[in-house]
Amino acid sequence: MKIEEVQLEAAGHAFGLRLYIPAQPSGTVLVWLHGGAFMFGDLDMPEADQVARRLTEHGIGVVSVDYTLAPLDALAALPLPAGFEAPPPPVPASQRPRARFPVASLQTAAAFEWASANAAVLGGDRNRVGIGGASAGANLAASAAMRLRDRAGVRPGFVLLAYPVLHHTVPPVDDELTAMLAPLPPMLAFPPEVMRAVNHNYAGDALDDPYVYPAGHDLRGLPPVLIVNAETDRLRKSGEAFAAELALAGVDVTVLRERGTGHGYLDRTDDPAARRTINRFTAWLDVLPA
Repeated sequence: MKIEEVQLEAAGHAFGLRLYIPAQPSGTVLVWLHGGAFMFGDLDMPEADQVARRLTEHGIGVVSVDYTLAPLDALAALPLPAGFEAPPPPVPASQRPRARFPVASLQTAAAFEWASANAAVLGGDRNRVGIGGASAGANLAASAAMRLRDRAGVRPGFVLLAYPVLHHTVPPVDDELTAMLAPLPPMLAFPPEVMRAVNHNYAGDALDDPYVYPAGHDLRGLPPVLIVNAETDRLRKSGEAFAAELALAGVDVTVLRERGTGHGYLDRTDDPAARRTINRFTAWLDVLPA
């Protein structure tokens, strides 16, 4: 495996790519985006770095995107529920300029276009370049797939989504999931107040823009999609509902629930479930038509 860094600019902001180049490439390339409520995270967090390394061990070239994070000032001014304690952002991220939608969304599309044009650098075939991410990164990936579909240029060959948030208002949870969420601290249970705060911090009044939250919009023409949801996760309802919308739109979709997991489990790469999910990704890609 070889790792390289690339600097790009889109939407008036510089951002970086970290390339994970496999020693024995399979021809597949994945543009990957970490999560963090649009305002936290970096390329060194396990959900970014360790996931990329393990996918690269399977021969997949990975382009990890260091997108511009949303500001923190608006979030601090919003009325958050008691018990909400946001972790401090990583030092490298806190030193960079921040911006709201559409900056990260446009950077995600630009990263895909770069990866498609430079697929050979990662040992890939430009017809086998896809996009994916976890949590907020999954949102950016799905939204970018829609943005790229609506352009005249290149489009992703596939989309991989891990515990995604795809609705600005998460669908209601049932009694079973309510009971599973009850023991969790407020931050991890994603109550509606927290989601509203995150939404407005990221996108302000643009929540109905299809490139902010793609659920509820025209999904026709998207490439095949794999969604892996965490079991004890309010956002599972978003992933499940989005899968149903994709199916009704005629999109090939596979939706799975990773048992015994909570939101963000790919950031704990020693967890057997994280390995299972990465194996699910690679197995699905192995049988995906070229």
